[in-house]
Amino acid sequence: IFAADLDVGFGRSKTPRSLENFDFSPFCRVVVNDDLDAARDALRDYFALYIGGMGAKGKNFYNDYACTLGFEGAAAKIQDLFLSGKKREAAEAVPDKLIDDLALVGPAGRIKERLSVWRDAGKAGQVSTLINVAPSPESIRLLAEVLL
Repeated sequence: IFAADLDVGFGRSKTPRSLENFDFSPFCRVVVNDDLDAARDALRDYFALYIGGMGAKGKNFYNDYACTLGFEGAAAKIQDLFLSGKKREAAEAVPDKLIDDLALVGPAGRIKERLSVWRDAGKAGQVSTLINVAPSPESIRLLAEVLL
């Protein structure tokens, strides 16, 4: 969480806000698959589209966000490939670590372990709800089992 950026936004709000009285409900892609590579591959096109194609060069929120997370080189490569029409290559350029940082993928046991990162953020009062984007029956059951 980028507290300084949030403080700027909080300062613009008509209602007094701070991290103490503000909850986050992040969207999280969840792909349950015993084949970790296949689970990651299921999201490569999605991340390539957002990082590479949602906006013009130099004006893409998702590309900027990937850079903020430390993926500057990959974000530039993904965007260059995507904008030049090489969408397959752009998807292949999405790093495994980026997918792992922004989604819950792989076998059920791995997702349960990695879910602690999201849950621990909630203990800090910052994440109250995890929204499963494009849920499958398997991901809904797994999250219900772990979170409820």
